Amino acid sequence: MDLSRSQAGAARMAHVMAIPYPGRGHINPMMNFCKLLVSNTTDVLVTFVVTEEWLGFIGSEPKPDAVQFASIPNVIPSERARAENFPMFIEAVMTKMEAPVEQLLDRLELPVTTILADTYLFWAVRIGNKRKIQVGSFWTMSVSVFSVFHHFDLLAQNNHFPIDLAERGDELVDYIPGLPPTRLVDLPTFFEGKGRATLNRALECFSWMPKAQYIIFTTFYKLEARAVDALKAELALPIYTVGPLIPYMELKAKSSLSASRNDRPDYVRWLDSQPEASVLYFSLGSFLSVSSDQMEELTAGVRSSGVRFLWVSRDSDSWVKDGFCGDRGRVVPWCDQLKVLNHSAVGGFWTHCGLNSTLEAVFAGVPMLAFPIFWDQIPNCKQVEQDWKIGWRVKKSRDELVPRQAIAEIVQRFMDLDSEDGKAIRKMASELQQACGQAILNGGSSHSDINAFIGDISKKIIC
Repeated sequence: MDLSRSQAGAARMAHVMAIPYPGRGHINPMMNFCKLLVSNTTDVLVTFVVTEEWLGFIGSEPKPDAVQFASIPNVIPSERARAENFPMFIEAVMTKMEAPVEQLLDRLELPVTTILADTYLFWAVRIGNKRKIQVGSFWTMSVSVFSVFHHFDLLAQNNHFPIDLAERGDELVDYIPGLPPTRLVDLPTFFEGKGRATLNRALECFSWMPKAQYIIFTTFYKLEARAVDALKAELALPIYTVGPLIPYMELKAKSSLSASRNDRPDYVRWLDSQPEASVLYFSLGSFLSVSSDQMEELTAGVRSSGVRFLWVSRDSDSWVKDGFCGDRGRVVPWCDQLKVLNHSAVGGFWTHCGLNSTLEAVFAGVPMLAFPIFWDQIPNCKQVEQDWKIGWRVKKSRDELVPRQAIAEIVQRFMDLDSEDGKAIRKMASELQQACGQAILNGGSSHSDINAFIGDISKKIIC
């Protein structure tokens, strides 16, 4: 769609400039939200802003005509450098992107009426306030993690920051509004290592957050109702829960297309041949990875467990041994994760607990074996196991090397559909799946909030 429409038509359009944090786990939910916006109205146009590197990654992916890409120069380190030096990457995102984004604003023919920016891009709020453009702060982690950062001062007031987690990690945080009692060791990894190095930048982002005009959460209301309600009672700006922001809109279309074609991927045809709920799906995300020692234990444990598995890994050449898969497994460099999780043969998900993956599992009603690595994955794991009761935690401590025998045992127990524990988590996963499905139906909480957001950003267009 050409955004340089007639002046009469342009005056009635809400033109959203969407600026995601440059990482797949942030870009995907923002793009899914933009697709939902334009599918619910013809009066919203979106300019989706990424670096030239990311445009090369996602520029050919399908999207509606009402969403167009715009790029800024590669002023930040490459995606590969992100994992190698995370603090340097964060610093570049915070300091190098603002100027080219503002220059892009000046070049667009159709004036931007709303900036939709990742909460970590605090400078977008500064741009919006300076130019009198309303800003929606887009948070891609859980509402509970948002609440922890928003109330970070309470940790210091209660002598819970800074501390030594080895000595005091089991102490409970029971004073953050809307947050269930949580051990210090189950908070995001801002106490040590890479997390500590980037904490001040994260807190700076939250100092700007109240200066935005809207907050958008990528989850759905019922999943974290207490935390959402507590924030709504405290913050003056509107809050929308619009998730799960996963590509569920495309799932049905893909399924219909695949059913009528014979060129379905090999891994889908393999899943078709497996018994119901018999396959454990493995994915540890695309950004961080486990140590080589842990990977060796993990692969050995899975192999000896005898459980059927589908494992997605971009660097499988480094660890897949001859005979590892046999007839019971497949290793692939990529798969359509949401489609896999919704396949009848999949009965469990070994996951790093990134929020997008967690929401996909909730949507599919698949229980999880939680194996978090960093940052918000830690509290997500706690929620999966303790708050929602839809999975089990594999590691009992952050730095634990889980041996192969323990891995084999937990995998076998987890995939035993007849055990009482297995039945309990699958029952809870099914109930949460139903709540998720209700949220996205017409009149559901997420559907209503999407329309409310459209209404709010459309009302404030200056004609």
